[in-house]
Amino acid sequence: MKIFLTTIAIGLFVIIMSCTSESSSEATQARKPLNPNGDSELAILMRELYNDGERIKSDILAGKKPVIHADYAAVLTATATEPEKAASPAYHAFAQTYIETMKALEKASAEDAGQLYVSMVKTCMDCHTRLCPGPKMRIRKLEL
Repeated sequence: MKIFLTTIAIGLFVIIMSCTSESSSEATQARKPLNPNGDSELAILMRELYNDGERIKSDILAGKKPVIHADYAAVLTATATEPEKAASPAYHAFAQTYIETMKALEKASAEDAGQLYVSMVKTCMDCHTRLCPGPKMRIRKLEL
C-alpha cells in the first residue's frame, strides 16, 4: 500500500511539474519579440492597436458601444523600427487621421460606431499600403 501511495504521489508531482514547466515556457515565448532584432515601441503599439481593433469589432458586431483600451495617440510618439518613415509627412497625416477617427469612435453611439470603425480600418490600410505593407493581410482581418 505504501508503494502504491508513493507511486501516486510521484506521478502527481511529475504531472504538476510538467504543467508548470509548459506554462512558464509559454509565458517566456509570449514575451519573445517577434522581430529577431527586437521590437520597436511602434511595432509593439501596433500589435496592441490590432488587438484593440479585434475587441472593438466584436463590440460593434454585437451591437454594443465599443470601448477603446489602447493608447492610440502614441502612434505619434512611439519610437519606430524605421524612424525615417515615422518622421515623414505622410505618416504624420495618416496618424493624425487615425487619432481623430479614434477620438470620434470613443464618443460615438453604438449605431454610429460601425461607420467610424470602417474608416479607422481604411486609414490603417492606406497608411500601410503607402509606408509599410507587411501587416496588410492582418489588417484585412479587422474589416467588417
